[in-house]
Amino acid sequence: MYPGHEIQIRKANLADIDAIVELSANLFMEDAGQHDPFMDLDWPLKEGKGYYSGIITGANSLCLVADAGDQLVGFLTGYIRRDSSMRPVRMAELESMFVDQAYRKQAVGARLAKNFLEWCRSKGARRVSVTAYWANEGAIAFYERLGFEPRELTLELGIDQD
Repeated sequence: MYPGHEIQIRKANLADIDAIVELSANLFMEDAGQHDPFMDLDWPLKEGKGYYSGIITGANSLCLVADAGDQLVGFLTGYIRRDSSMRPVRMAELESMFVDQAYRKQAVGARLAKNFLEWCRSKGARRVSVTAYWANEGAIAFYERLGFEPRELTLELGIDQD
């Protein structure tokens, strides 16, 4: 099913787990594989089924999929953060998102994100955060087009042991 308007965005179910794990493995290879030499690129294959099952069944988490009829071509995961007295605003986090290369530039990612933002509003969230690798200019530009703005910067230092 091609082009993008035939793709359905829907809430994932447990029958989607294998496809979600495969998409997540592709995300890890494409994103972390280029930007983080310390990331366990096999994590989705080792722990993904349990992790994504918890997101699918969680009350304050959401997994959306982009369903092309005969295959899933994208996914998004996110959740509502625990409330904090330090920053007393209901926060949500868009944790991860991936769209298969063949389905990019068809607004699939934007549709996933917009559905997630609607869910966040329904859960009372007032702010949504997302993290992207500094060097992933395409992802940063995508999120900025959706209205996300930089708020903080994480710096990391390697202190290798002798």
